[in-house]
Amino acid sequence: MNPVEIIAEQLKLNGCTTDASGASWFATENIGVREMATTLRSAGARFITITATELPTGQGFRLEYIWDLDGKLIGFAFLVTDNQVPSIYDITEAADWIEREVHEEYAIDFTGRAYEPLLLREDNRPGVYLHEVGK
Repeated sequence: MNPVEIIAEQLKLNGCTTDASGASWFATENIGVREMATTLRSAGARFITITATELPTGQGFRLEYIWDLDGKLIGFAFLVTDNQVPSIYDITEAADWIEREVHEEYAIDFTGRAYEPLLLREDNRPGVYLHEVGK
């Protein structure tokens, strides 16, 4: 069994797809962000990044967590509807900077962590890149 299949088995995931770049993507309806991160770190995976996409008005955000496992990219997409998702910073310190950026740009709170002072200009607020004015 290859490392990606082992991760899928450990997380009890079905429905792995492979995109044009060769990255494996998993459906995440049955797992949490922290469970995913803990399992991947235990397997020796390296956290790469989180991408955030604002969905159409009122639908929330899609957060994609990208990991490297033995040279193979693995992606996990999570739907965030209430602007909160658990932080994985304490599981993998590499998530610190990107969680802060996503928080500042989209006003998504990564719960369970403290934030350093904003990196934005003094007069900016979290969520400066949201599509709706005044959000």
